[in-house]
Amino acid sequence: MENSYLEEFKKREYFNQCTNFEELSLLMNKKKIRAYIGFDCTAPSLHVGSLMQIMCLRLLQRYGHQPIVLMGGGTTRIGDPSGKEETRKILSEKIIEKNIKNIEKVFKMFLKTKDPKTKPIFINNYKWLGKLNYIKFLRDIGKHFTINKMLSFDSVKLRLEREQSLSYMEFNYMILQAYDFLELNKNKNCLLQIGGSDQWGNIVSGVDLIKRHLNKQVFGLTTPLITLASGQKMGKTEKGAIWLDSKLFSSYDYWQFWRNTDDRDVIKFLKFFTDLDTKKIDSIKSNDINKLKILLANEATTMLHGKIAANKAEQTAKSTFENKLVGDGLPTIKIDKEKFDNGFNIIDLVVASNLLSSKGEVRRMIKNKGIKINNITIEDEQLNISLNTFNNENNLKLSLGKKKHVIVKLI
Repeated sequence: MENSYLEEFKKREYFNQCTNFEELSLLMNKKKIRAYIGFDCTAPSLHVGSLMQIMCLRLLQRYGHQPIVLMGGGTTRIGDPSGKEETRKILSEKIIEKNIKNIEKVFKMFLKTKDPKTKPIFINNYKWLGKLNYIKFLRDIGKHFTINKMLSFDSVKLRLEREQSLSYMEFNYMILQAYDFLELNKNKNCLLQIGGSDQWGNIVSGVDLIKRHLNKQVFGLTTPLITLASGQKMGKTEKGAIWLDSKLFSSYDYWQFWRNTDDRDVIKFLKFFTDLDTKKIDSIKSNDINKLKILLANEATTMLHGKIAANKAEQTAKSTFENKLVGDGLPTIKIDKEKFDNGFNIIDLVVASNLLSSKGEVRRMIKNKGIKINNITIEDEQLNISLNTFNNENNLKLSLGKKKHVIVKLI
């Protein structure tokens, strides 16, 4: 009989590979275990590209197991070559520590922290990697790895096949990740590592290391890498990352991201990124697609930003799109009133609003009638925006296409 966690793991289409599925299922039926996922600390937050991994931990917790969130304070100093075409920029220790603190806040939005049996355990792998004795590490751990096998893993093989440089530092990454699993098993009785399918080689290395070094059975479980129906990588758009932090990406923009999901991805994302029962999702999949998109946006936004923020985003979108009003919840930028005394060029205003990043892009959008101010299409790229354009509250609405809007407020 499949374990209820693993059963739902499959139903939600999280499942990709497992080192020994039947044994893991029997173990998780018999007792509650600890499982971990490692996260890079290369940015001040995580983005939706990491959301499936977070949902796996959330699901784990829901079935009474305890998640371990491993912060890669040590491995971030090296850089994971998996899926990368070039060496990552090495960050300073100060920046890495700051990133760790910010990323922990993200997990506390998704995971419950009160029950001592299931609350997440946060660990920074620099705790042990920072103390390694190189000679001792090579003698005790390095002897379990063969170059032949390491060269066979995709994270290494693909880089070499493309004749892209792979530093010795990066080549060591899989050994360090395997060592992480060993340390977590010894000190936290962690029995399972979960990760994306690109981590399979690293995870298997950890399972094998623990078997050789401690003669113990542990498990690895991977999820599929997510590609949008459009072919685009999950988590990024032409404007950049969809951050899981309101300081970097507003709750309204987050709601809109899910609302704008491709029709072909909606049902899949309801399974991936909401807590809705899979039977319910299957029963409503023939419903109006726009209502399903709103359901997805509300569920996903509530999980991260709370129900009030989700409701506000929905109402803002409704007033903006249906009633052509200036919605209270739209992202706001503040600009000094003096800049408009002699007129502020429309191109400079759009760039200042971060709706587009270059003047060339703005010109193209104006030519294609994609820029509006207060719902009026702008056709002249020489247009200067004056103070008269603002309403009594010193606001104007600047729009890019039909779905991207920002409030410009005078200060």
